Amino acid sequence: MSYYSSQDKSCDSVPTQESRFLTPFQRKVLLKNLQADLQPEYRRRIEIMLLADKGTSQTHICEILNCSQEMARYWIAVAEAGLAHKWNERPIGRPKTVNHQYLEKLKELVSRSPRDYGYAFSSWTAQWLSKHLAQEFRIEISDRHINRLLKQMGLSTKQKSSDKQATDCLKDAGIRICDLQSNNAQPNFPWSFNLKQTNH
Repeated sequence: MSYYSSQDKSCDSVPTQESRFLTPFQRKVLLKNLQADLQPEYRRRIEIMLLADKGTSQTHICEILNCSQEMARYWIAVAEAGLAHKWNERPIGRPKTVNHQYLEKLKELVSRSPRDYGYAFSSWTAQWLSKHLAQEFRIEISDRHINRLLKQMGLSTKQKSSDKQATDCLKDAGIRICDLQSNNAQPNFPWSFNLKQTNH
């Protein structure tokens, strides 16, 4: 099943000048470890680094090994940093299952109000995003990881403008209590009235 299983000997004879960032020693150690009875994920980590070292593109690595872009990117960076020997130091089983659907849902949540999903508050926090997504996808991720994902996508839980909230409050008929969050220098009242003519 291993990509390198039938190529170990031929890979061992690859001239050193073809190496992009692994030292001859690192390469030899990685190839030797591939011959051991490894768990599939550990084997894939080593194969990612060896393929990248030969100049294989990240996209092609993902196709060959059937792994995610995130996984390939991480282990290529590890190899480039000269840390290929750490291939077995990161435990398996951490929530690395953040997939495309998870990221799309995260994007959708941030673009809408928590009230649309039945919450009483009007702004998301990383903690609440994490809780909501954990219920839906059964993937538990720390607040810090959520913030990291948002940053990568150019998003944030911080409201860009409080004007939208004020406008939303004025849309509804009747009396509505609104959030007391405003960046405006002028004082604004936290409620609005819908006045009607009444006959006495």
